Amino acid sequence: MSSMKDREEGFERKFALDEELRFKASARRNRALGMWAAEKLGKSGADAEAYAKQVVVADIEEAGDHDVFLKIRKDFDEAGVDQSDHQIRRTMDDLMAQAIEQIKNT
Repeated sequence: MSSMKDREEGFERKFALDEELRFKASARRNRALGMWAAEKLGKSGADAEAYAKQVVVADIEEAGDHDVFLKIRKDFDEAGVDQSDHQIRRTMDDLMAQAIEQIKNT
């Protein structure tokens, strides 16, 4: 009985660790995505940093990545930035992979 409880607790710890990794990677990806989008929008320096923070905050609005995508899509459309939905989503995926790798290596 004890070994079953130990396994259960192990699974719970792994789940908690995986969720923490996913949260950190998502925040890191969103910041990098914000910096990428800021460059496309012609922002630099403090303006780019402020925009990246807005992208990170946008992720809080709803579960998943859709809110972040919609913010960037809307901002690109308003500014006349020519990036397809596919390009934005591909960049999101690439930056998420990079963020996960960075976190694993720290």
